[in-house]
Amino acid sequence: MNEHKTGLDDPESARFAWARFRRILTWMGLVGVIAAIVSVWALGRIYGTLGWVATLATIGGVVGTVLMAGALMGLAFLSSGTGHDEAVDDRDRH
Repeated sequence: MNEHKTGLDDPESARFAWARFRRILTWMGLVGVIAAIVSVWALGRIYGTLGWVATLATIGGVVGTVLMAGALMGLAFLSSGTGHDEAVDDRDRH
């Protein structure tokens, strides 16, 4: 059984794919922090000084939303880039 490993079963491919996923999350984390800073600043300009609860809620909401979007986007790239999307529909081979 000399089966060629593909996708995440291949260690080299998996290493590359997960590194790319972590890189996407790192950049999205940075974008989230910048967006949170801008959001807190803008809300402070519009409504005046924010309380600490409002500030923490804004930071958590903005960073959490951006990171969730980045994680879902990264998983879509991971799935497509490693061939999992093509492997699901294997009807042509059988």
